Parts: sequence; structure tokens; C-alpha cells
Amino acid sequence: MKSIWLAVRDLSIALSIFALSATTRAQTLMPTPAPSPSASPEEETIIPTFETQKLARTYILDVPAPRGQITDRNGAPLAQNRLSYNLVVNFPTPPDFSDAQALSFTREKIGKASDLIGRKLRISDEAILRHYRNRGIMPLEIAQNLSQQEYEKIKDQLPAGMTLRPVYVRIYPNGKLAGQIIGYTGKTGRNPDGIVDNHETVWPETEGREGLEQTFNGMLTGKHGEYKLTFDKDGRKTSEKLITPPEPGYNVVTTLDLHLQQLAEKALEAKAKRGAMVIIDPNDGDILALASWPTYDPNLFVPSISAEQFKALQDDPDIPLLPRAYRSSYPPGSTFKIAVGIAALESHAVYAEDQYECVPAIQIGNVTFHNWKKSNRGALNFVQALTESCDTWFYQVGIKTGSAPIIDWALKLGFGAKCGIPLRGEAEGRIPTDQYMKATHGRKLLNGDIANMSIGQGDIQVTPLQMAQAMGVVANGGTLYQTRLVQQVQTFDGQIATAYQVRAKRTLDFSSETLDQLRTGMIDVVNGGGGTAHQASLDNVEIAGKTGTAQWGPKHKERTAAWFSGFLPSDQPRYAFAAVYEGDVGSKVHGGSAAAPMIADVFKDIYQGEKVVSHQQRLAREEPEVRRAEPVEEEDESD
Repeated sequence: MKSIWLAVRDLSIALSIFALSATTRAQTLMPTPAPSPSASPEEETIIPTFETQKLARTYILDVPAPRGQITDRNGAPLAQNRLSYNLVVNFPTPPDFSDAQALSFTREKIGKASDLIGRKLRISDEAILRHYRNRGIMPLEIAQNLSQQEYEKIKDQLPAGMTLRPVYVRIYPNGKLAGQIIGYTGKTGRNPDGIVDNHETVWPETEGREGLEQTFNGMLTGKHGEYKLTFDKDGRKTSEKLITPPEPGYNVVTTLDLHLQQLAEKALEAKAKRGAMVIIDPNDGDILALASWPTYDPNLFVPSISAEQFKALQDDPDIPLLPRAYRSSYPPGSTFKIAVGIAALESHAVYAEDQYECVPAIQIGNVTFHNWKKSNRGALNFVQALTESCDTWFYQVGIKTGSAPIIDWALKLGFGAKCGIPLRGEAEGRIPTDQYMKATHGRKLLNGDIANMSIGQGDIQVTPLQMAQAMGVVANGGTLYQTRLVQQVQTFDGQIATAYQVRAKRTLDFSSETLDQLRTGMIDVVNGGGGTAHQASLDNVEIAGKTGTAQWGPKHKERTAAWFSGFLPSDQPRYAFAAVYEGDVGSKVHGGSAAAPMIADVFKDIYQGEKVVSHQQRLAREEPEVRRAEPVEEEDESD
């Protein structure tokens, strides 16, 4: 990329200026010997002899390369570099000051610099002397990462013996946006203060510590340049030069869509104290948005984060360092009824026209299982039961279907296994099996467990990413794609170093009849009279979805996860999604009223101004349908 070439050019020029200015200033303080007739001062290489080995020498130092960029799918930068400046003191060579002289010289420079930039610079006498005794031939850094204002104040009036040293620092131009996905970098060590060693780095390198910065650290890092310092037999610096420019790291091109990521995080910030949203392309598995709230700004870690700031992030009760979208799992509630419906219909335990009573409660063993509605809803078929999210209907159908088909189809949809994105710590989720139940509860799955599973409660755990992946399978008609977060890695001149191809992991051969039942029910959830997600309905695009509300955590600290998942447009899906809202302890939140409006906010913006003829509108034109449903109040949902 052109900006990387410009970055290397800027660094090379800056380092050359640094070398020239440092040499010039040293020469104004100390006599300069006449150059050898056989070599110019800039190119001289000193080979120490027995008599001169303590002073004459040449050092080759490593110059860290600028890290490669991280971009969204369209090339918009998510992580890049900027040229920064550190303020350094250059000691005269040879370094033959006494301790008192070294301190006096340094304190004078620090005092002048403090006055110029308008802030107190603190460095201990011990640190000054340790540096001078061990490496007085090298600059002493007294201020890092000068602000633009500080740089402007000092750049044209530097006192003799001081220099601005150019360094690269990471910058995240969008602040918090996708911060948990991009991650951050940290220094590999502190500024050296021991004896100067060949091929030590001119300044400490950085390495990825979280997110994509960590996963692709080896590709982002680049190759060192080389910087040569030469000293004559009297210990005077005779030349310094950048002999090999650093080679920038490779660029990581993600599948993220910056605009969609912005909309997802904006919706979470506006409507959720804690939560997550994932949007994928169901036609290839690309992750377009992977948002969690709250999040953090990775710029806090540039050039390094203070212990107080990091502790504040760690101690925050809302855990901003936790990427909930893929590292947290929750009981899915009634969103899991999609998997149960597929299992029931595909195993022929029930058929589309079969009806079961939607009663307020049923007895299973010694336990009474309730519906979220208090009234008797009568006999319902699958589409009606999914639309109204009738729990007692699914208790009966789940038990009739049995645990094996439900578990089998849940696993086929991608639940209970990592999606395989290149980020550390992805949660696996959980689909409880007989083996799990024996190990955890000392028994096999019972009918009560199957009833709980049938409404996405009990021991089931699902990540928002897994839920969006499963919705993508339903949206595209049965193909489970490998979710993709990174499209490719490019060299700094735009060549492809590594490409991650679109890959179908498996095809789920469910029938067109089952698919039609699912889509009809999910469309009615949002747009039908008895649906639970009216707050997700949009005027110009038809959304198909399913709400869910589930309790999790210990009884005395029980919280609610409110879900909304699905896809759109309903007839030709371009997006599959999952949104989850984490409720506070004791609060009552529901999928229809907490999660569905967040999805509406995102896609209202995406489809603003578009004219879309919906599946429902076409149905109304072709064959008016009498629906057996009555409006529901979303705030009453507690499935």
C-alpha cells in the first residue's frame, strides 16, 4: 500500500536527519579529527586493535519495522502507524564525564526541554548515571511520544545536545470501534540501559497482545532495518547512517464492514448496558460485524498503558475487556426453537399440519412446566407455535422428538463447537448430551431436561457468533460455511501472501418443506399479528427472526439474556444476525423489547430509501390469508 511506502520514506529521512543532527551537535562540543584519506567519515568502519579496542569500534543496530496495517473489507484502516517523536539527550563523545558532570549536563538539558514543552520531565539521577556509565555513546530518552503541540513547540528551537528521535507508534483511527477484535500491542521490553550490544534495537519493538494484532503478529511485524554507528580510536563518533531501511510488515484485510460495525456498536451503546451483535453474510460466511458492548479504546495502550488505567479496565464490573460476541456463551432461550423445529420436522416426529395444545402449563414427572402466556392459546401448528413462541407446544414436541435428533441437528447447525475464527479464547458453547449429563449431574437426559432443551434453557450454552452462523444456514437453505474474519494477508506492495478462501463445511439436507415452515414462522414472528418481534419490523424490508429470553446464573444472582436472531431480506437473504442483551440482576428484559429494536436500528439505516417488496406483500396480493393470531404485548414475553 502506498501509505506504507511513504511511512518507510518518512522514517528513513527522519533517521538520516537524526544522524546528521546528532553528529553535528557532537562536533560542536568536541574537536573533530581529520578524516582518514582512505575512507570518508560517513563510510568509515573501525576494526579495533589491541591498543584501541576499548574505544574504536563499529556498531550495527537494528531499526524496528513499522507494523503492517489492519483494514476492513474495503481497505478502510482499522490499525495503522504514525511517526512519533521522542526527545533525547546526546552526550559528547568520548563519554568521559564524571558522575557530577553527567548529571549537570543532563539536568540542564531536561530543564530547558521542560520549559519549552511546558511539562515536568521526571528521570532519576540513578537512571541517568546507569545510562551514561553503560551506554553514554547512545542517546538518553527523556520524553516519549510527544504530542503534536509539544513537537511544534520544540522542533525549531532544540538546545544543543538534544534531538528528536523518530519512532513508529500504533494508532487506531476509529477509537473504540472494533477494538476488541483488532486488539492492541505492547512493548517487548523496556529501554535498554546495559552495555551496548550489536543488533540491539534502536528502540523497543512492539508485539500483538490481543485480538488480530496478536494472532497475526508474525506477519504484521516486518523486518528490521540496520543502523551503523562508528567511533574512532579516541572514542569520538565519526559517522552514523541508516544502511538498510526497515521492511514494513504485511497487511491484514478483514471481512468486517466498517459501516456495519459502526451501526452495530452504536445500537448496542444506545440500547444495552451490556450485550453483543453479530452480522454475517449467509452466502459465504463472512463476518461483517462482530460487536460487543461495552468495549475499550486500544489507543489507551499506545505507547503503553498505565497500571492505573489497566486496573480500571480490569475492575470495571461491565467487563469492557470481554468480547462477548465470541468469548461469552448464554442459554439461547426460544431462539433455539429453530433447531428443535428442524429436528421435529425432519425426523417426522411431527408434520406441518399437526396441532398440539398451547396450554398454560403441563406436568412432566414431578415438575410443572409453564408457558410464558397465562391463557390457553388452543391448538397450534408449527408455524403458529413458532410465531407465538408457545413453550408448552415445544415441551410436548421436544419430548416426542427425543433428545438424539435435537442434539444431532443442533450440532449440524454449528452449536457446541468453536466457529474457528482466528481470535484467542473463542467459547465452545455447549449442547448437553447423555455423556455430559452423566459427568455433570450423574444421570442421563430425562424428559424434563429435553423439555428445558426444547425452549433453549437448562444446560445449553450458545455464543452470539454461533447463533448468527446457524441463522445463516437457515437463510441460505442449508449450507454451513466456515465463518471468515480475515480475507487475506497482503505484502506491503499489495501482493497476496495468504488468502483464506470461502469454504462450505457441510450441507444440511433438510427438505424444502421444512425450510418453508421455518421461514414462514420466522417472518410471522416479526410481521404477523401474533408475533413477538414487532419492534424489529421495518417498512421497506422484511425481516425473518426469532426472539428468545433465558435466565442464567446462580439463583440469587440470576440474570436474563434477551435474544433476537434471524436474517433479511426474507426472500433473498443478504444478512444473518444475532443480538443479545444482558439484563441486570433482578431486571426483566425480553427479546422482543430489548434485542429486536437494536437490529431494527441497524438495518433501518442500511435500507434507508430503498423500496423492497416483501414476501408478505406478495402473499397478500396472490392469496389473502386469514391468520389465527392476536396482537401480543412484547414486554410480556418471557419464553
